[in-house]
Amino acid sequence: MHVGFILLNCDLGAEEYIVEELKHMNNVKNAYLTYGAYDVIAEVNTNDQHEFEKAVADIRKLSRVVSTMTLNVIN
Repeated sequence: MHVGFILLNCDLGAEEYIVEELKHMNNVKNAYLTYGAYDVIAEVNTNDQHEFEKAVADIRKLSRVVSTMTLNVIN
């Protein structure tokens, strides 16, 4: 299994919308609103790196997402 975290910056006021969208995505295990440098953190679980990269690309395509940072977990 491949695990990673995606840190997202969103348009002002879009944070709750983004969390709800993330919760409906198949590979997103959890999504959280946060205070600080990033607005939302998503935990992504996939079977392999290729599937993980596709999930990240899908997250980046969400409307009102401004930027992301991807953190791959090292097993």
